[in-house]
Amino acid sequence: MYYEENYIHINALQHYVFCPRQCALIYLEDLWQENLYTVRGNLLHEKVDSDSYESRGAVKTVRGLRIHSRQLGLTGRCDVVEFRKPPGGKGDLQVVPVEFKAGKPKQDISDKAQLCAQALCLEEMLNISVRRGVFFYGRIRRRVPVDLDDTLRKQTEQLIVKVHQLLQREQVPTLPEVAREMNISAATFMKRCRNCSLQSACQPKAMNERKLKNYLKNLFEI
Repeated sequence: MYYEENYIHINALQHYVFCPRQCALIYLEDLWQENLYTVRGNLLHEKVDSDSYESRGAVKTVRGLRIHSRQLGLTGRCDVVEFRKPPGGKGDLQVVPVEFKAGKPKQDISDKAQLCAQALCLEEMLNISVRRGVFFYGRIRRRVPVDLDDTLRKQTEQLIVKVHQLLQREQVPTLPEVAREMNISAATFMKRCRNCSLQSACQPKAMNERKLKNYLKNLFEI
């Protein structure tokens, strides 16, 4: 059980998967910069986050629903939640979170973990089971359903614990620490950095361990 002051934002999960250092810079150092990818996402969400609802037939659509979980220490907001009445009025109400993304489906778990975390919050708040979610990807212009199975739930809960631990340290991890955590090479890391909006604030090239050692060595040899 968590107190509200220790809640983490659901979006932090996605940032952590991309890079724990990026996550720490945003949520510990309060740094944020826009780039092409973030602007595209903002434009898409402006059309969705309207704090409104509408009903069409058996489906009630709620936009911008604020959610939380005391058990997991999460807070956030769903782009859209669909409440679907069962055919004939018999059976349980279906609750489906719908997340809007400007790009296309990712290979990593970042998007799915974000959607699964929303489902876990809805389950705790509404005392229901949410076994399915949906993405709408602007790049491909279609809905992509996601099965919120036990494997994804376990992965998401483990990720939530890691983000809590990172932020409780109150220390931004170094580039070498992050590379070891993500089990990726420096070359792969630098390629990933090109798409990061915080590249200028993070200074990944300056954080390169080998370059830093060579700099210090040359400094003391002069």
